[in-house]
Amino acid sequence: MLTFNIAVVFPGQGSQSIGMLKEYAETWQQVEETYKQASEVLGYDLWDIVCNGPQEKLNQTAITQPAMLAADVSVMRILTEMCMTTPYALAGHSLGEYAALVGANVLDYQQAIKLVAERGRLMQNAVPEGEGAMAAIIGLSDDQVLLACTAAAAATGKPVEAVNFNSPGQIVIAGATEAVDNAIELMKEEGAKRALKLPVSVPSHSSLMKPAADEMAKVLETVTFNKPDVQVIHNYDAMSHDDPGAIREALTKQIYNPVRWVETIKIIKEDADAIVECGPGRVLAGLTRRIDKEIKSFALDTPASMQKFLDSM
Repeated sequence: MLTFNIAVVFPGQGSQSIGMLKEYAETWQQVEETYKQASEVLGYDLWDIVCNGPQEKLNQTAITQPAMLAADVSVMRILTEMCMTTPYALAGHSLGEYAALVGANVLDYQQAIKLVAERGRLMQNAVPEGEGAMAAIIGLSDDQVLLACTAAAAATGKPVEAVNFNSPGQIVIAGATEAVDNAIELMKEEGAKRALKLPVSVPSHSSLMKPAADEMAKVLETVTFNKPDVQVIHNYDAMSHDDPGAIREALTKQIYNPVRWVETIKIIKEDADAIVECGPGRVLAGLTRRIDKEIKSFALDTPASMQKFLDSM
């Protein structure tokens, strides 16, 4: 059993890939068991899609979200068995916040699968395909990005906003496609090292998602939320909440408000000996290092990386 404080963070949409967690599944039955539980809720074989694709199907938002939640929870279950410790804090990036709530026993896992499948459906349907976009901006300050978004929105009469504050100098913008394209050109003129549209059609966390959030609020009211066993730092306000109503509100507002990831990591690091990413990929571990190089950061995306983490601590 580990005797130091770890915080666990969970990746969201964008970290999915065909064959993710295959190495874990070869050794740990928790992976297929976790996906089987999800498939029972969804009515289709989610693990088959993860293993065999096609990628276009896995990338459909309504499928991506439960697939990623199942992946995050699978790795968390393996970590729990391996080190038998309770993290002092949990957080998830966007969709990953649902995995954090499962880890804190706020939500039943299969309830969470049902919720994220509906979340994905509502988000996908909120904006017609092709009318929404997201873009990654690297090399500009927060203020430069915000000013460019304001200018692009004024020029096009359509919304574009900074939606993911991922690390210093790395921000994601989202909104109407025309406004995003305009903002990209303005940021290139400002000297952005990179201003590139992402291969998604849903402008997540932008104001265009407000209708989806309104519908999701109704769905969340039908589900029982427990008081968390472990503090969960929420995307919307970078705070933890014990009251079920406040948690529902944070999940609702998260859909159409920015992910405040830099603030989240700065809060977590105050008492963490290490921040551990549970799920496929290494995106959050990389962001953690860019936010604060002094934080010990681990991505547990393979059995080898899991063992490396355990050996190092």
